[in-house]
Amino acid sequence: MALNKIEKNVVVSIAYRLTSEGVEIEETSAEDPLEYLHGAGNIVPGLETALDGRKTGDKFSITLQPEDAYGEYDDEDVEVVAREDVPDDLEIGMEVLLEDEDGELMEAYVTAINDDSVVLDFNDPLAGKVVTYEVEVLELREADEEELAQGYPHGASEFYDYDDDDYEDDDEEDEE
Repeated sequence: MALNKIEKNVVVSIAYRLTSEGVEIEETSAEDPLEYLHGAGNIVPGLETALDGRKTGDKFSITLQPEDAYGEYDDEDVEVVAREDVPDDLEIGMEVLLEDEDGELMEAYVTAINDDSVVLDFNDPLAGKVVTYEVEVLELREADEEELAQGYPHGASEFYDYDDDDYEDDDEEDEE
């Protein structure tokens, strides 16, 4: 059965160009597209909403506010850690992957290195920024049972998870 529109549980293949403030951040092509499971929170919420109901061959551009993209910048998501608790080879701007006490992996960016401490920013680099996506829908296919169970397409990283819970206010308690 041929799929004719994007809807929940469809694997979607797109080419896109992402910019912020006129600067290109990322680009994918038809030869190396982004594949995601629609409705599973694999991509930013505003882009997923804009793709809902689209068809193969559709091209469009959408500008998203932070709350619909990578979230607002949270000053409390910055942590100062002791210099001896991190590797010696860190550089400013470097992305590091850290494990919390529950075994969850978290990405952080080194924003400052001092004699006795390192500043780690856990915000996404695009947090607080208005972004624009220029998108072309390349292909649609049914997700198989394994993809539905894992929540993302074969070969896609589980780190493409931008569900709305990531951007809730810190005033709300995590119930995990």
